[in-house]
Amino acid sequence: MNRQAVNIFWFRRDLRLNDNAGLHHALNSGFPVLCLFIFDSKILDKLEDRDDARVTFIHQAVSSLNKQLAEMGSGVLVKHNTPEAAWKEILAEYNVKNVFANDDYEPYARERDEKLKLLFQSKGVGFHLYKDHVIFEKSEIVKENLSPYTVFTPYKRRWFERLNPDLHLRSYPTTEIHAGNFQKIEPMRIPSLESLGFTDSRLALPGPHYKSVIADYLKTRDFPAIEGTSKLGIHLRFGTVSIREVVREALAATEKTWLSELIWREFYSMILWHFPQTVTQAFKREYDNIRWRNNEEEFQAWCEGRTGYPIVDAGMRQLNATGWMHNRVRMITASFLTKHLLIDWRWGEAYFARMLLDYEQASNVGGWQWAASSGNDAVPYFRIFNPDLQVKRFDPKLEYVKNWVPEFSDPFRYPQPIVDHKEARERALKEFKRALGENNF
Repeated sequence: MNRQAVNIFWFRRDLRLNDNAGLHHALNSGFPVLCLFIFDSKILDKLEDRDDARVTFIHQAVSSLNKQLAEMGSGVLVKHNTPEAAWKEILAEYNVKNVFANDDYEPYARERDEKLKLLFQSKGVGFHLYKDHVIFEKSEIVKENLSPYTVFTPYKRRWFERLNPDLHLRSYPTTEIHAGNFQKIEPMRIPSLESLGFTDSRLALPGPHYKSVIADYLKTRDFPAIEGTSKLGIHLRFGTVSIREVVREALAATEKTWLSELIWREFYSMILWHFPQTVTQAFKREYDNIRWRNNEEEFQAWCEGRTGYPIVDAGMRQLNATGWMHNRVRMITASFLTKHLLIDWRWGEAYFARMLLDYEQASNVGGWQWAASSGNDAVPYFRIFNPDLQVKRFDPKLEYVKNWVPEFSDPFRYPQPIVDHKEARERALKEFKRALGENNF
């Protein structure tokens, strides 16, 4: 055992040194701070693709952290194991006084942390969690009776009422003040992707460029042929940017639509905290009465972009090729799967979870339940996107469609629609009405 007393900061979904709440508190704790990252085998072993670009992104981010810390005479201790096994090794090797980390609100993370809390208690080790990847968490934004909001607009209104920029958006000083408080160690080697069982995805991983799109976001965000969205999701998901920095920029903008989208993210995080069952169950439980058709051939056609509806196929091909899909098109493809094909939203959510670089469970589950009309503040079940009208409104020059479905105008190469829009709409309305016990609209 290394007998020098240390505190450990555990990087999870906060892969940056600057403005990091948990790291700030660790560096002010009175003991040298050893930084840790665990490649969680429970998560990695479930991934279907050995070239999953998210693993590449994380590996690059951890390597960057290690390089930055090496310049300060420290580094990142990296483990590849289950969290329980990794921590047993660490506690046997180091004289750990406290563990610091930033909180995570997903059901798996909550269960993991509860188990580790018991392990730490048995060893006399403190375990301290901090809010870092949202502005307001858990029950900070609730109704007067302390129950959670389930509708977005009043939640958003209360969010603004509670916001104190000087308090909630202040940066946490870390390396600029406390660089000398890191544990001095020999340079650390980061395990290769190959040793983790993965290969480099070779995908172009998006950099955060939100500052350039905020001003025109309202005008451009719905047009998939335009670079009008921030592609910030992956950086918020893994914490390579600070949510406080992002919200400060959004508040400074004249137009607040982009900020509203950030608040939707916090709304869904709050919903997942209070209603973790929504990962597998409809928020509006009566929607679990729907008799999904779940045709596997049609689902495969949707996954591969072969539905015969160009905007749907363009979106799915973009997702498969890049790990990202335009936000408007996410709604269109989700509506098509759940309403036109009557395929369970959980099938679509799972496919997005596999393919999206910016996959965040709270937002993805919330978005899919919104499209399926079963979630919070969801689209009414009788509102069913017409894919052809969506093209006319949001891709009138067919620039997006032509980019991803170059053969769509060739009847010998591009497939016929796998379902008729009018018939599919009527079928969906009939089934949703039956499931909800409605006799009239």
